[in-house]
Amino acid sequence: MTVTETAPARTDVCGAAPRAHPRPEGQDHYTISEVAAHTGLTAYTLRWYERIGLMPHVGRSHTGQRRFRNRDLDWLAFVGKLRLTGMPVADMVRYAELVREGEHTFEARQELLEATRRNVRTRIAELHDTLAVLDHKIDFYADARRASERA
Repeated sequence: MTVTETAPARTDVCGAAPRAHPRPEGQDHYTISEVAAHTGLTAYTLRWYERIGLMPHVGRSHTGQRRFRNRDLDWLAFVGKLRLTGMPVADMVRYAELVREGEHTFEARQELLEATRRNVRTRIAELHDTLAVLDHKIDFYADARRASERA
């Protein structure tokens, strides 16, 4: 079972269109090395995600090898987006726990994501201010170079 299997009809997936899976539905068993190649994550990171509860219940083959599914790839894509937001790993693990607990945690999940969105918006504003400073400096140096070339 994967993190997203416990959700009935509604799933917790990123709003953006997911990347195409390497294999069609029904043939979606991946080794850890295939998942690493597809996601850009290392096998070490994938095992760590599993160990800390961020990627629990990865299926196993009869020989004990991890077998990831398309839904696991979707979850990893979502976790990647959460990483880009700067969400602390502890909050990502908490979110995963809430998903596993079921629908009665929708409000708590929403609150966690809204707090993350507020942080992202604050960072975006800071980056816009930083970009304005960089643009000003670049314009200053371009003007100074043009002035020195005319002299």
